[in-house]
Amino acid sequence: MELGKVLAPVIHGFNGGIVALTKAPWIGPRVSRYITEITYVGRKSGRTITTPIGYTRSGDDVTIAVSMPEQKSWWRNFLGDGGPITITLDGVARTGHAVTQRDDKGVRVQIRLDPATSA
Repeated sequence: MELGKVLAPVIHGFNGGIVALTKAPWIGPRVSRYITEITYVGRKSGRTITTPIGYTRSGDDVTIAVSMPEQKSWWRNFLGDGGPITITLDGVARTGHAVTQRDDKGVRVQIRLDPATSA
């Protein structure tokens, strides 16, 4: 049996726990400064995928440093010209454009947020 198939339920449970932490009353605001969810459409599968990530933010620029990129594939959706992405920041879904950068420092996904709209 393939290791990835065995670990998938464990990883799914872990990710669910991380997302729950970001929504918890006391610790949520602290955790969500560094961990949140992204949503994107898989370029091969066409499926909408949501996954938790760690990030840093400076204004309308968000950086996701991809740890263990050889074990993950989601970031490949943003190679080349990149693509649309949604990221939850301060409890609000924000859209933007993500592009993967690979160099000797590793793999990073840079997101440029679309202008915020007020309702």
